[in-house]
Amino acid sequence: MAALPRVRVGAIDVASITESALADRVAAGWRAGRGGWIVTANVDIVRAATRDPALAALVAQAPLVVADGMPVVWAGRLAGIPIRERVTGASLVFTLSERAAAEGRSVYLLGGDEGVPEAAGDALMERYKGLWVAGAYSPPYGFETDPGLLREVVERVVAAAPDLVLVGLGFPKQERVIALLRPGLPRAWHLGCGAGIPMAAGRFSRAPEVLQRSGAEWLHRLALEPRRLARRYLVDDAPFAVRLLVQALRTRLRRG
Repeated sequence: MAALPRVRVGAIDVASITESALADRVAAGWRAGRGGWIVTANVDIVRAATRDPALAALVAQAPLVVADGMPVVWAGRLAGIPIRERVTGASLVFTLSERAAAEGRSVYLLGGDEGVPEAAGDALMERYKGLWVAGAYSPPYGFETDPGLLREVVERVVAAAPDLVLVGLGFPKQERVIALLRPGLPRAWHLGCGAGIPMAAGRFSRAPEVLQRSGAEWLHRLALEPRRLARRYLVDDAPFAVRLLVQALRTRLRRG
């Protein structure tokens, strides 16, 4: 499969690909018996990876990192690589589930509050006829710090043998879990989808399309969860996004 153009944004390499082309790659991988791992890098993930080399190394394990966040798209374009479009984890939950249904593949949903992954699975099966949900599970809080519980979660998902694993545990927990799942499910595709599972279950709504295209979807999320997201968006991510764009412009100017 042809290599994708990639651009350095902060401490990670982001691929330029459209959502439909990504779905084509996933389907081609299934047919070839080859799995993969998709990281949807928003500003928060780029910021965390840029500050922590261990997190940058974790993201680098994924063969495919896409731009989930317009500042990431803009930074790539300023640096000289035309990132085709924003590809979000929330949107990929639907796009890849639809492709899984068309290909006769199964999906596993891991993450969300109790009952949420099951509700998301039911909603996806209702929306995409023929989709097979191999399992859905809300792991107990703090499971990742207990080796026994963590092993049980990994074994539960591997035993279900899904073709697509949607992991909505937030960064970097979901990526750490995916890194543990991949050896047992080498032919499956894994997606860290953040809040994509509760969104699929109808617990959250996506922003209007005009906000998504303009890079202002964060305002919609902030309005939905102000107490949880205010500091992250306004204090941490916004100043970092500005620095990211300035750095990308300097990179472009140095190249002439």
